[in-house]
Amino acid sequence: MCGILAVLGCSDSQAKRVRVLELSRRLKHRGPDWSGLYQHGDCYLAHQRLAIIDPASGDQPLFNEDKSVAVTVNGEIYNHEELRKKLVNHKFRTGSDCDVIAHLYEEYGEDFVDMLDGIFSFVLLDTRDNSYIVARDAIGVTSLYIGWGLDGSVWIASELKGLNDDCEHFESFPPGHLYSSKSGGFRRWYNPPWFSEVTPSVPYDPLVLRRAFENAVIKRLMTDVPFGVLLSGGLDSSLVASITARYLAGTKAAKQWGSQLHSFCVGLEGSPDLKAAREVADYLGTVHHEFHFTVQDGIDAIEDVIYHIETYDVTTIRASTPMFLMSRKIKSLGVKMVMSGEGSDEIFGGYLYFHKAPNKDEFHQETCRKIKALHLYDCLRANKATSAWGLEARVPFLDKEFINVAMAIDPESKMINKDEGRIEKWVLRRAFDDENHPYLPKHILYRQKEQFSDGVGYSWIDGLKAHAAAHVTDKMMLNASNIFPHNTPTTKEAYYYRMIFERFFPQNSARLTVPGGASVACSTAKAVEWDATWKNNLDPSGRAALGVHLSAYDAETPFDNKPSKIVESIPLMMEIPGVAIHG
Repeated sequence: MCGILAVLGCSDSQAKRVRVLELSRRLKHRGPDWSGLYQHGDCYLAHQRLAIIDPASGDQPLFNEDKSVAVTVNGEIYNHEELRKKLVNHKFRTGSDCDVIAHLYEEYGEDFVDMLDGIFSFVLLDTRDNSYIVARDAIGVTSLYIGWGLDGSVWIASELKGLNDDCEHFESFPPGHLYSSKSGGFRRWYNPPWFSEVTPSVPYDPLVLRRAFENAVIKRLMTDVPFGVLLSGGLDSSLVASITARYLAGTKAAKQWGSQLHSFCVGLEGSPDLKAAREVADYLGTVHHEFHFTVQDGIDAIEDVIYHIETYDVTTIRASTPMFLMSRKIKSLGVKMVMSGEGSDEIFGGYLYFHKAPNKDEFHQETCRKIKALHLYDCLRANKATSAWGLEARVPFLDKEFINVAMAIDPESKMINKDEGRIEKWVLRRAFDDENHPYLPKHILYRQKEQFSDGVGYSWIDGLKAHAAAHVTDKMMLNASNIFPHNTPTTKEAYYYRMIFERFFPQNSARLTVPGGASVACSTAKAVEWDATWKNNLDPSGRAALGVHLSAYDAETPFDNKPSKIVESIPLMMEIPGVAIHG
C-alpha cells in the first residue's frame, strides 16, 4: 500500500511546500520505495510509493499525455490491462496499473470510477480548470481521510497522522464515494443491489459461488514482486491459500518468482492457529513460515500499534498487534504483498453470534451492516497493520463481483441450523467440499470460527486485560465518563487504549473517527438484542458468544472480572530458510 497526501486550495508559498513534504514523510512507512511531489498553483499532490506493479517506471504522481491531469493513487487496479484496450487513442507513460486513471477521466469524466476493478484511494487534479476529484474503493479496503483547513483548503491523506495537526476538522472518507470540487460534496458511486438491505432470493448454487471466489483470488495474483499468503489455519485464509496454490503455476507471477507458494502464520506458542496452519501448509505443500510472539512482546508493541492503526477500538487493537508483529517479519524476508482472508465473516455471517439470528431477514440485514462498517474495523486493521512495514494486503473476499454473487444468495441458506448440520459459513464450506479434487482436509474445512485475536492464543487477550488492570485503577474508571464523554470506555482495557490514542491524536475529530456502541463477539449494537444474556457479557472476543463457542467464557462472571494472568513464555528459536527468528 502506498501513502498519499493532497493539499488543495491552500496558500502558495515555499513554506507550504516544505510543510507538505514534512507531512508526507509521516506516511513513508506505507511507501518506502520512492517519494513524489507535484505542485500546480495552490494544489499539492504527494506520494510515498510501495512498488508492486512496474517497480522500475511507475513512480507517482501519474499524468496524462500533456500532463494537464495529475493523479496520486494508493491502490491496485486488477483490470488495468482490459481498460487499456478501451483507451486505444491514449499513450501511457508507465506500465503501472494505476496509469489508466488519468486517461479514463479524460474519456469519461467523473463517471469512470465504477469501471475500476480493484482497491484504491486517489486524488485527481485537472489543471485546465483547477478542479479535482477524490475517490475511495467500494468497501474501503484502502484507508483514506479528508480534512478542511481554516484557509479554505481541503486535505486528503491515507492516514490521520498526515493531516490531523493542520486541519480544523477531519473525518474518515466514506467508502464507495467520490468528492468533487465542482459539486462541493460527496456522492456515492458504488450502488450494488445488496446496499438496500432488501432480503434477496437467488437460490444457493455452490459451483457459482466457488467459481466467483476462485476468480477473485486469481485476479489478485497480479504482481511484479515476491508475495505470499497469510495462513491462520481457519477456513477463510486456508481457502485463499488453497486456491492460490492451485492456480499459481500458470500465472506471470510464477514465471518471475516460481510456483512454490510461501505461507505465514503468527501466534503464541501452542496456539490453535499455529497448529491448524501448519497442517494446512503441509497439505498444500507451501513453504511455511511460523512466527511466535509472547504476551509481553505484544504488550510492548501496543503503543506502536495504536499509532499506526489509529484507533482505540478494543477488538481492532487485539487483532492488529499480532498482525503488526508478523508483518515486520514477513517484510524482512523480502516479501512485499500478501493475500489475506478478511471479509468472509461479514458476507456469510461467520461470527459466532450469528447462531442466534432470529430469522433470515435480520441475518441478511446484519451482514449488510457489517460489510458497510468494514472500513472501520477489519479493513482498517489489515491495511494499516501491514502498511506499517511497507507490506500490502489483498483481500479477495471483498472483490466487488464476488460480493454481488454472495450477497444475492437467499440468506435462508446462510442461516446456522444444527439439526441439518449447518454451521456458520456453511454455504462457503459446502462450495469447496470437493470429494474428487479436495481443496482442504475435511476437519479444516469445517473448523469452528476463531477470531484472529483469539486464534493466536487465548492467553493473549487474558494477558492484555491483566496488563490494563495493572495500569488503570478503579478510581480512574469512576471518572471515565467525565474524561472521555464520547465513546466512554467501559472496561480497563478500553480505558488503557484510549489514553494512548488521545496522546497521539488529541483532536476531537480524531476520536470521532472511531466507532463505538455495544458489541458481543464483534456484533453490531443491533444484533446484541438477539440474546438477552449478551447484554451482561459485552466483549468483542468470540468466546463471548455464550453457548456457541466451544471455549466460551462462563455466563456468571462479568467480563471485566474474568481471571487473567500473563503466562510466562520461554523464548523459542525457529529455523526458517535464510533467517533465525526468536519468539
